[in-house]
Amino acid sequence: MVDVSEKAETVRSARAVAVVTLGHSGWAALDAAENRKGDALAVARLAGIQAAKRTAEWIPLCHPLAFDAVDVAAERLAPRRAVALTAVVRGTAKTGYEMEALVAAAAAALALYDMCKAADKGIVIGPVALLEKTGGKSGSWRGGLSGPAAPFARARGRRTGSGRPTAGGGGSSSRRRA
Repeated sequence: MVDVSEKAETVRSARAVAVVTLGHSGWAALDAAENRKGDALAVARLAGIQAAKRTAEWIPLCHPLAFDAVDVAAERLAPRRAVALTAVVRGTAKTGYEMEALVAAAAAALALYDMCKAADKGIVIGPVALLEKTGGKSGSWRGGLSGPAAPFARARGRRTGSGRPTAGGGGSSSRRRA
């Protein structure tokens, strides 16, 4: 593990997305009335939150971090029969929350797959990407997805750049849609 004992604690945040693309039957299984397991989006959201708390157990050299807030929002992208699962993690620490946000988004996607797999074996997970981070010595960074995946990076109404640092800070707002 990297030694962060000399670093100062700063307010930090990270936002990541995982996209789940479903077939017709899988898309129908998002409706709790059609899914015998229950509310797929609610379960995915809770799985993401729980996973963020366990990031250091999943990623071998990741520092165990306490955080002040974690939110996982699910947004249905009907024209693509996809769901964008966006995780935002915030807190004050000596190192960033990028891994917590990525693990939360990925775990939410895996849980959504599990909830809908009986209806659709062809579910695709991906891309999974860090969209932005704030705080720390390196400051703010906003990345994103390019090429065919770019629309997913903008799913929450934010345009993303090409990985250039951004001026200022500014966290990200997150609305619950699970």
